[in-house]
Amino acid sequence: MNETECKPPTVSTLALAELGERLSPLRLRSPETLRTMEQSLSRDGQLVAVVCSQHAGTIELVDGFKRLVGARKLGWSTLRAEIHEVAGPTAKLLLWQSNVRQELTALEEAWVVRALYRDDRLTQPQIAQLLGRHKSWVCRRLVLAEGLVEGVEANVRLGLVSATAALEVARLHRCNQEACAQVIARRGLTKRQTTELVDRLLAAPDDRARAALLADVERASASPAPSNRRPSMTPGEAIVADAAVISSRAARLHARLLERPLASLGADVEQVVTRRLGELHDVIGALHRTLTPVVNAQPAGAV
Repeated sequence: MNETECKPPTVSTLALAELGERLSPLRLRSPETLRTMEQSLSRDGQLVAVVCSQHAGTIELVDGFKRLVGARKLGWSTLRAEIHEVAGPTAKLLLWQSNVRQELTALEEAWVVRALYRDDRLTQPQIAQLLGRHKSWVCRRLVLAEGLVEGVEANVRLGLVSATAALEVARLHRCNQEACAQVIARRGLTKRQTTELVDRLLAAPDDRARAALLADVERASASPAPSNRRPSMTPGEAIVADAAVISSRAARLHARLLERPLASLGADVEQVVTRRLGELHDVIGALHRTLTPVVNAQPAGAV
């Protein structure tokens, strides 16, 4: 089980549609890294082959998920792939080994361990042997993966909460994690601020004190800086600015929805995304009803 290959891998050109993404929930892809990868592919082409596992006629992407997203956005139809005849836990070991140099985050390591434990039914000593780690390390990573509630994990995958912030949130009881993560996401707290917040929540005597603390953080973070404030915009300038922001975000969201099916994000993320998109649908519907008579009205002074 320590060997990832029974025979040497083959290199081939594969259509993007052939590449399965069953292992994609084990990796994080921030908007910044995706943009960087897309720019690299556009400028230099594909420099490194993606890594795939193949078993019983099915091909699964193991390493290269950012390249796949970038290729889709650029309209490519194929990618060069290194194909290994492996399956099951050995495919996850291949994912592990393919990222030794870049290093997985602690949360990604935890997801790999959980997948080996839950999906492949390996014991913790077997996982330790497979990954070349100590049993205590495997136990800590499994506790991390199992300790985060689904809502926080989904926010990490969506880029609303950083992986490092999630490690801090994981110190809290599961019943307190989501409310804390929402404050972190809405207020963009730094790593230091997140650590301080979690420390204070752990020291709070009861749920009422914790709720009051989170409310205080919300209010403090929402307070505008007293200096260097730009002059107030006129009503017309404010409308134009809001329209520009919405147009830009709408175009970006449109591209993201077209680049991949929501199911490929994983069940927990798909649920959160679908709920948020439903809320957005209602908001856009109301905005559309308000905009229609405005844009169809005859401008003053028009002939």
